Amino acid sequence: MDTAQATLPRPDAGPRLVSSPATPPAQTKAEATRAALLTGPVLPTVFRLALPTMTVLLAQTAVNIAEAYYVGLLGTDALAGAAMVFPIFMLMTMMSNGGIGSGVSSSVARAIGAQRKADADAIVFHGVVLAVIGGALFTAVTALLGPMLYHALGGRDGALDAAVTYSITLFAGAIPVWIVNLQAAALRGAGNVRVPAIVTLIGAIVMIPLSPLLIFGIGPIPGLGIGGAGLAFGLYYCGAMLVLLRYMASGRTSLHMRIVPLQTRLFADILKVGLPTSVNAVLVNLTVILVTSVAGRFGTSELAAYGIASRLDYIMIPILFGLCTATLTMVGVNVGAGQGARARTIAWVSALTGAGFVGSIGCIVAAYPPLWLDLFSRQPDVLREGAVYLRFVAPAYTALGFGFVLAFAAQGAGHVLWPFMASVVRILLAAGGGMLVVSYFGGGMASLAAMVTASLIAYAAVCSTVMLSRRIWRLPAR
Repeated sequence: MDTAQATLPRPDAGPRLVSSPATPPAQTKAEATRAALLTGPVLPTVFRLALPTMTVLLAQTAVNIAEAYYVGLLGTDALAGAAMVFPIFMLMTMMSNGGIGSGVSSSVARAIGAQRKADADAIVFHGVVLAVIGGALFTAVTALLGPMLYHALGGRDGALDAAVTYSITLFAGAIPVWIVNLQAAALRGAGNVRVPAIVTLIGAIVMIPLSPLLIFGIGPIPGLGIGGAGLAFGLYYCGAMLVLLRYMASGRTSLHMRIVPLQTRLFADILKVGLPTSVNAVLVNLTVILVTSVAGRFGTSELAAYGIASRLDYIMIPILFGLCTATLTMVGVNVGAGQGARARTIAWVSALTGAGFVGSIGCIVAAYPPLWLDLFSRQPDVLREGAVYLRFVAPAYTALGFGFVLAFAAQGAGHVLWPFMASVVRILLAAGGGMLVVSYFGGGMASLAAMVTASLIAYAAVCSTVMLSRRIWRLPAR
C-alpha cells in the first residue's frame, strides 16, 4: 500500500482529519479540504471554491473585451475576421477546460472522495498526455482547414485574410493552452482553486498591455495587426504552462505530477466524462459556428453585429465556469464518498445561483444594448442589428446559467447523457431552426435571435431532467 494512503481514514470512517508529526503539510491540508467539501455548509463552501476562479475569469473576460476593442480599431474586416475565429478558439477552450478538463476534474475529485491518492496523482500526468494530443490536433486542423472553414462562414476578401492571419498565430500555441487548462482542472478537482486563479490573474494583467503592443507596435517594435492579438495569447499560455508544470512537479501541492506508467483504466475514467462532455462542447460551438454562417448571409455588417453581440453569450460561460467547477468538485467528492443526497442538494443550490447571476446581467444588457455594443463599434448598421439580437437573447441567459451548472453537476457525478441530449436539442433549434427561418421564410436578425432564445430555454429544460434520476445521485429506491 502507498504510504500516503496508509495514513488516511477508511472510506466508512467519515471525513475526519488525520494528521501526525510525520504527515506532510500538503497532505494535512488536502484532508482538511476534503472534510470541508463533505460536511461544510453548501452555499458558503461553493462560493469559497468558486469566487477565486470567478474573479480571475472576470479579469480574463476583461482581456477578451479589451482585445475585441483593439481589433475593432483595425476596422470592420478585422472585427468580422475575429468573429469567425472566436467560436473555434472557444471550442478549443471549452473542450480543454469544460470537456476533457471536466473529465480530469471529475476523475480527481472522485478519487479523492474515495481516498485513492495514488490514482489522483497519476491522473495529473495522464492529463498532460491528453493535452499534448488535443493541442496538436487543433494546431494541425486549423492550419490545414482554416481558410476553407472561414470562407464557409462567410469570410470574403479582407475579412477572410484577417481570419486566416489571426487563426495561424492564435492556434500555434494550442498545446500550451491545453496543458494549462488540464493542469488547472486537476488542481480544481482536488479543491485547490488558489493556484490556477493566481496564474490566470497574472496572465490577465500581462495581456491587457501586451496585446495592443503587439497589435499596433511601439518604437522599434513593429505592429503585427490582428496577428499580434493571437501571438499575445500564445506567449501568455507558454509562460503559464511552465509555471504550472513546475508547481505540480514540486511536491508542494496535494497533487504531485510525475511520470508514471500509462494506465488504460485511468484514461477510461477521465474520458468516460471527458469525451461526451467534449462532444457537448463541439455541439455548443458548432451551434455558434452554424448560426454565424446564417448571420453571414445578411452581409459583413450583420456578421460583425452578430459576432460582437454573441460574444456576450460566450462570456457568460467563463463567468459561470468558476461556479461550475466548484459544483463539479463538490458533487464529485460527495458522490465518491457515497453522499448522493448532499450531492444533489449542491447541484440545486448551484444551478439556481448561476441562473440568478447571469440572468441579471442579461436583463441589464437587454434593457440597454449600447452598454455592450458601444465597446466595439460605432457603425450604425452594426449597432442596430446587434441590439436586435441582444434584446431577444440576453434575458434567456437565466436559462443558460441554470442548464450549464446542472450539466457540470452531472459530470461531477460521472453521468453525461442528459447534458449531451440538451446540447443536441440546442443545436437543432438554434442552427437548424435559424437556418429554416432565414433561408426559407426570409427572416432577419430578430427571427434568428428568437430561435437562439428558444434553444437556450429548451437546453435548460432538458438538463433539468438530471435532477429527477435517483440512479445518478445513488439514492435508495422509494
